[in-house]
Amino acid sequence: MTSSLVFSTQSYAYLRDDLVRAAGLDLGLIEVATFPDGERYQRVVTPVSGRDVVLVGGTVSDTDTLELFDLACSIVKYGARSLALLIPYFGYSTMERAVKAGEVVTAKTRARLFSAIPMAAAGNRVFLLDLHSEGLPHYFEGGIRPIHVYAKPVVVELARRFGGEGMVLACTDAGRAKWVESLANEMGVPASFVFKRRLDGSHTEVTAMSAAVSGKSVVIYDDMIRTGGSLISAARAYKTAGAARLTAIATHGVFPGDALERLGATGLFSAIACTDTHPRARELAGASLHVASVADVLASALKEFS
Repeated sequence: MTSSLVFSTQSYAYLRDDLVRAAGLDLGLIEVATFPDGERYQRVVTPVSGRDVVLVGGTVSDTDTLELFDLACSIVKYGARSLALLIPYFGYSTMERAVKAGEVVTAKTRARLFSAIPMAAAGNRVFLLDLHSEGLPHYFEGGIRPIHVYAKPVVVELARRFGGEGMVLACTDAGRAKWVESLANEMGVPASFVFKRRLDGSHTEVTAMSAAVSGKSVVIYDDMIRTGGSLISAARAYKTAGAARLTAIATHGVFPGDALERLGATGLFSAIACTDTHPRARELAGASLHVASVADVLASALKEFS
């Protein structure tokens, strides 16, 4: 049986190569150039006619989103038997629902964009990893099949590695409490939550905390670290409550600008770790940021839903 072909956008070449090794896929090549006016040239070099194709890319920027969309449409046009879109990081979490009248729900419009990709003969699937909102797969329309994949095996391994014996698994706010409680139960460790109230548009204060953390190693999990404001606020609360050691773990390490440096400068964390769903995490990987691959998780999902 012929293996699937795997292509990627430029930003996700590292994950494409990891999938080739993890899932035994065939590497697909794309020629890319930029015209003087900034227009992008792309050519699918490896023939796709009659092949099952995996395309890896993320919505790390509007440019990356359109690069992924353009490639997907062309791969189907040139005769791919099936198309599996792997989107390790589906952004736009700030605008995944409308709060004020007239707001544009960008997460929904982007889902509709990917839903507009022409349908391959054997169908289109989109794999989404650790979404900020469980309801987001319902934004996809038509024949495309959304599949929500969980990076739990990678998160558990990171938590055990950095948390050690007698750890407490914690979260930044009550919004992630259900997921963290489920993860803690699976690991057989206590769960702790902080409860906050918003003071204004950019400030919150901790009003309560569940579970005793005094003298314990506390691993704070969040699905995403961007600027790290909520993470720092929660970490300070756990530290005040007597936590002996703090570790921050996230699925998606976005870290815009100097966010990682600012987290390190607080002196709160013994370790910061995330997966490689976002290219920025791979870029920053080193002594101050431990990064684990999601290639095996995605390879398993592709096999399960083939």
